[in-house]
Amino acid sequence: MSVRRLLVTVVPPAMFGVLFVVAWEATVKGFDLKPYFLPAPSAIWDAFVDNPGLIRSAAFVSGSNALVGLVAGTLLGVAASFLLMRFNLLNELVSPLAVALNAIPIVVLVAVFQNMYASTSEIPRRLMVTLIVFFIVLTNVAKGLRQVHATHLELMRSYAASPTMILLKTRIPNALPYLFTALKIAAPTAVITAFVSEYFGGRQNGLGYFIPSNFANSKTAVAWAYVIGACLLGLAFYLVSIALEAITTHRRGSVPGGATA
Repeated sequence: MSVRRLLVTVVPPAMFGVLFVVAWEATVKGFDLKPYFLPAPSAIWDAFVDNPGLIRSAAFVSGSNALVGLVAGTLLGVAASFLLMRFNLLNELVSPLAVALNAIPIVVLVAVFQNMYASTSEIPRRLMVTLIVFFIVLTNVAKGLRQVHATHLELMRSYAASPTMILLKTRIPNALPYLFTALKIAAPTAVITAFVSEYFGGRQNGLGYFIPSNFANSKTAVAWAYVIGACLLGLAFYLVSIALEAITTHRRGSVPGGATA
């Protein structure tokens, strides 16, 4: 990416963000809003720089839960999508069940997982993230493996290519964009799921616990400082997923994609 293109990409949203913060500060000061209702950005920043260790520690806990669940859910989702692509009967049986399970509210599943493990364990939170990521990856990668262009399949078969060779040369390259699309969705979703899981029980050490607890104690500026930590964590996950996609796209070049077989 050239410097000019980087500036064009970064500067406008950065300027918009600065204007948004200035307008927020002016609104709080101009209308004399009370801190318990909406603190000024300057007060939030003061709380952020006064509690760097606590926010960093909580972000590390939430980030660890999100990362473990993201990696596990991605691996399981990719493996399951290969099985669904290989066995049509399994696809017809599992797909409706997967959609139904994905529709169950998080709070229900968190309660089930909390009862399965000790209250001091991080496993329930990571299981919850794994489950959410699993369905996102499964849906997208299975679609990429199946929706290969008919011309590509016919060409490979005309060369008497084996099913393994068709998988390696057409289906997997076609599924890669779908995988990275899934990761761009799953990465911030994993962080949000980790927050929600922390809110509903377990150890009191993550961002999902400190944000509502500080709001409940009327420490609104401190709560917003933890929100900044949460935003930075979600943004970091999203940027890493984009960087991985950019690196792999650069290495493999253009890929076929999208057309229905």
